[in-house]
Amino acid sequence: MTQVDHTRMANAIRGLSMDAVEKAKSGHPGLPMGAADMATVLFTQFLKFDATATDWPDRDRFVLSAGHGSMLLYSLLYLTGNADMTLDQIKQFRQLGGLTPGHPENFHTKGIETTTGPLGQGISTAVGMALAEKMLAAEFGKKIVDHHTYVLASDGDLMEGVSQEAIAMAGHWKLGKLIVLYDDNGISIDGPTSISDSVDQVKRFKACGWAAEKIDGHDQAAIAAAITRAQKSSKPTLIACRTTIGFGAPHKAGTNKVHGEALGADELKAAKENLGISLEPFSVPDDVLKAWRAAGSRGAAARQEWEGRLGELGSRKRAEFERRLRHERPASLAKAVRAYKKELLEKPMTAATRKSSEAVIEVIAGAMPMEFLAGSADLTGSNNNKAKSATAFSAKTPKGRFIHYGIREHGMAAAMNGIFLHGGFAPNGATFLVFTDYARPAMRLAALMGAGVVYVMTHDSIGLGEDGPTHQPVEHLAALRAIPNMRVFRPCDAIEVAECWELALNRIDGPTVLALTRQNLPQLRTNAPNDVPCAAGAYELVAAQGEAKATLFASGSEVEIAVAAQKQLAERGIASRVVSVPSLELLLAQPEAKRAEIIGNAPVKVAIEAAVRWGWDAVIGQDGEFIGMHSFGASAPAKDLYKHFGITAEAAVNAVLKRVS
Repeated sequence: MTQVDHTRMANAIRGLSMDAVEKAKSGHPGLPMGAADMATVLFTQFLKFDATATDWPDRDRFVLSAGHGSMLLYSLLYLTGNADMTLDQIKQFRQLGGLTPGHPENFHTKGIETTTGPLGQGISTAVGMALAEKMLAAEFGKKIVDHHTYVLASDGDLMEGVSQEAIAMAGHWKLGKLIVLYDDNGISIDGPTSISDSVDQVKRFKACGWAAEKIDGHDQAAIAAAITRAQKSSKPTLIACRTTIGFGAPHKAGTNKVHGEALGADELKAAKENLGISLEPFSVPDDVLKAWRAAGSRGAAARQEWEGRLGELGSRKRAEFERRLRHERPASLAKAVRAYKKELLEKPMTAATRKSSEAVIEVIAGAMPMEFLAGSADLTGSNNNKAKSATAFSAKTPKGRFIHYGIREHGMAAAMNGIFLHGGFAPNGATFLVFTDYARPAMRLAALMGAGVVYVMTHDSIGLGEDGPTHQPVEHLAALRAIPNMRVFRPCDAIEVAECWELALNRIDGPTVLALTRQNLPQLRTNAPNDVPCAAGAYELVAAQGEAKATLFASGSEVEIAVAAQKQLAERGIASRVVSVPSLELLLAQPEAKRAEIIGNAPVKVAIEAAVRWGWDAVIGQDGEFIGMHSFGASAPAKDLYKHFGITAEAAVNAVLKRVS
């Protein structure tokens, strides 16, 4: 491995981690101290990477799922020669403006593959990365795509329910290049894990189709042998590494006292003396640093050889590979969507927007057949997001472009993050809008990371009908709109659906929700300009005949209600305008002048949406009229529900009449 003793290299991780946490008076020193041996073996003997090229497409991925142990990763980045991770950055651990935040953030620091912190997310995201590797290798060949995904996971990661969804999928898909090192230290914040958990993780993973074994996590030879076996397996592998949390701390090692707080000056001094580490803060012996830097550069030759193989690809195939890794959409997409919108003008479509979406997906799949990667959490026939041409992905059909995730909304959303972060695909996943409750943690991380994934969320309101309030989302649009960098589209007809799909696919700096109906809707748009009105979040769908006394704002299925109300008001001699609002947050993000133009200055403003009012006051004002939900729904046919809850054209008309003298 190296002429420098393994223990001294591992102790460099321990020393830096202890010092950084002590200086910050905040952090988690226990995991880096306990996991340093397995990390040293992995990074010096197995991990394929080049510290000078953190975006090398065929690098191995390393995911620190136990994100609270972030100093382990920061230490490794510094020691291996990551240009951005200087010793000064290590010293700025958990400080404002530094590259070493409390939990790893991939958008913040080069060399970090994904944002972790919420336990269970890292291992679940890694499943998506390994899935993307398997599919991309099947398409472009192992000379171009042939790498592993390694995960360092903690007890907490494996206790979180999302991990069960993720490992079940990985085992079913036979993701043999996924290797999880489980830091089996038996300690959580509250104390020994035995006070709350008695799961045999090795048996659990084996039951899910994994290879799994237990080893001594401080035994260099045992760690290396286990990883070697894992690399040869056709199954994903769990290596349960029995370690001592806070290894080397004479009084706190093996206890929860070293989990989430600084050691303290006395224990830090004693730990360093016990381990043979210099008492000088943040010091790494020259020969140890040199050995670590050699480990960081040893992958340069492999990267250069890979670049040579990439250059040998045909120019067209190479350009396709590189374009897809950039998440750059083909020019054919915009052309196909424009042509489709013109078709809709000639042959208007009356359909549920989930069915309109299905039609658009056929167009999209024709324009980008290999990168458009759809899936559903066991609701394929209801979500309507499977193209007719798409075959199902499986362990035996890695070129399949539709994924049956099973009833695993959270695991699906986390895996999609990993697929996007890996590169090469435009992932979308589907379920009912109400079940974003199950997917929300991963959706929030997608927004935080700026991952351009698309969520096809059907059955978007009480309009789904008889399934009742457990399945009828009333607060979900508001909750999703409240997530920073999350974009929510609720299109009103087939043309808006096409535009919103195009906008969603072209957005690669954040996630998009498409909220789609179960009930049929008429096509209301009568034009399809080359520009995309939905891009502003809202636009005037029907102008007023004369000076507008009222503006009716609505989204999705309620735009039809607004149009009907406008006609009834016109019969009473009251001019009004209809503004379709497919994306409330996009409207509010427009420059002030543009926003004011769309909202207009009509004295009466009415918003109509079969959901709660939250968010609409920014458009209609606190004194504006709102026609929508003020409670949970009920079980009945959709038309009866709209009448029962007062979401009708008549209600909108009455709201205007009481304000117009």
